[in-house]
Amino acid sequence: MTDSYLAFANSAIGARLAAALGLPRPVPLERFTAHHPVLQGDVLIAAGPSPHLLPALVQASQVLQLNTVSHQLPAWTAMCNQAGMMTGRWGVGEQPGAPIKALLYDATGLTRIEQADHLYHCLQDTVRSLLPSGRVMLLARSPQACNDVQQATVQRALEGLMRSLAKEVKRGIAVQLIQVDEGAETSLTGCLQFFLSPRSAYVSGQVIRWQCPSTIAPASLPVQWTTDVNQPLAGRRLLVTGASRGIGAAIAQTLARDGARVVCLDVPSSAAALQTVAEQVGGWALPLDITDPQAAQTLVDRARSDGGWDGVVHNAGITRDKTIARMPEHAWRSVTTVNLLSPAVITQTLLDAQVLAADARVVCVSSISGIAGNVGQTNYAFSKAGVIGLVQSMAPAFAARGMAINAVAPGFIETQMTAAIPFAIREAGRRMNAMGQGGLPVDVAETIAWLMSPLSRGVNGQVIRVCGQSWLGA
Repeated sequence: MTDSYLAFANSAIGARLAAALGLPRPVPLERFTAHHPVLQGDVLIAAGPSPHLLPALVQASQVLQLNTVSHQLPAWTAMCNQAGMMTGRWGVGEQPGAPIKALLYDATGLTRIEQADHLYHCLQDTVRSLLPSGRVMLLARSPQACNDVQQATVQRALEGLMRSLAKEVKRGIAVQLIQVDEGAETSLTGCLQFFLSPRSAYVSGQVIRWQCPSTIAPASLPVQWTTDVNQPLAGRRLLVTGASRGIGAAIAQTLARDGARVVCLDVPSSAAALQTVAEQVGGWALPLDITDPQAAQTLVDRARSDGGWDGVVHNAGITRDKTIARMPEHAWRSVTTVNLLSPAVITQTLLDAQVLAADARVVCVSSISGIAGNVGQTNYAFSKAGVIGLVQSMAPAFAARGMAINAVAPGFIETQMTAAIPFAIREAGRRMNAMGQGGLPVDVAETIAWLMSPLSRGVNGQVIRVCGQSWLGA
C-alpha cells in the first residue's frame, strides 16, 4: 500500500507546508538495487583509545570497495582532533566536515567511563555530515565478555547512546551497535556488507552479537562459505512457508534473486497464488497445511527427495485478534498452533531426521508484538514471543552441528493486513518509529536473505528487529 503522506511530505509544496507547520518529514529510504556498490559515498573510520578492530575494518573496507567514487581505497590518513581522538578518513585531500555516507567507530578500546569523551567528540563532529540514508556503526565488546567492571559498564552504556542516536539522526539514517567477540574480527566483512548497504534500510537501533565463526561452524565440519556477495545463496536449497503472498512472496523472490532454489509452501487453499510465486522465482510449489499431524514427516520426505535442504524460513502465520476475555478457544489455539507449535515441531523433526545440510540456517519470523505486546493480541504475542524463545533455546544445538537459527521481528510493514487497519491506527503505526514510515515486505526479506547466507556466519540465536526502530518495545 502506498504511503500518501510520505509522498506528499517530499513534494515541493508538501515539504514547505510540513516545515511551516512543524510536521514530520520522513525521507524515502534507499533500497538495494542489484549490481550497485555496497555503499555509495565515503566512509569515515574512527576509533577511541587502544582500538582492536581497525586492521579488520580497513581490510573489510578494501574487500567491499566502500569508496564508490574511484572504486579504490586511497591511503589511510591519520588525524587528531582537539580531544586527541585518532581518526581516519577515506579520501585523500578532503576537508574535515565533508559529507560522508557512513561512520564506523571502533569502541572496543573504551575501558574507562571518561574515555567515552572520545566518542562524544567524534559524534558531535560527524553526525551533521552524514548524508540521507547514511549509516553509523558502533563496534564494541559484549559487556558479558568484559572482565573489568568499568569496561563492562562503558560497553553497556554504548547501547543507550546508540538507541538515542538512532532517534536523533533522522533522514533515513540507521544506527547499530555491533558487539564483536574476540577472534571474530576476521569475519566482519559479511556484517559490514549488510549493515552498510541499502539491504538494511529499515533496520536501526539494533544490538547484534557478532560471534567467532568457530562457535557456530566448528572446524570439524567441512563448511564452505561463499565469497560472492552478489549471489551469496547460489545453489542453496531453501524452504519458505507462507510463501503465496505478502512478506512470504517477497522472501521467496529475494532468496531466488540471491541464487537460491526455493521450495514455496502454503496452505492448499492458496495453491493458485503459490504456484504463481513459485513460477516467478523458478522454484517449486508445495501446497501443505503445516498444522496437519503428518506435515513434518511430509517435509522430511520432500527434503530427502531434494537431496537435503540448506535452510528453512518459518514465515507462515495468522492473527485472530480479540481481548483474552472475549477470545474463543479456537482463536487461541489456531494462532498458537500455526505460529509456534508447528514451526517448533517441524524444525525439531527436520533436525532429528538429519535432512538439513551441515551448514544449514533456519530463520523464524517473530513480531514486535512478541516483544512489546499489543492490545487484543495475547494469542499472537504469546506465539511470537515463543518464536524468540524457540530460537534462543535451540541455538546451542544448531551451533553444535555447524548450523544457525535466528529470528526477525517485523514492525509496521506495508501489506494487505496493515492496509485493512483503520486509517488513524495505520498512520500511527507508520509514524511511531525513528524512520517515520512503514517498512516494505522486501525489508524483511533482505534481512532474512542475509541471515540465510554465509555472510551472517557470526550470528546465532539472535533476533533482529525490522521496524525502523519502533517506539514500541525495547
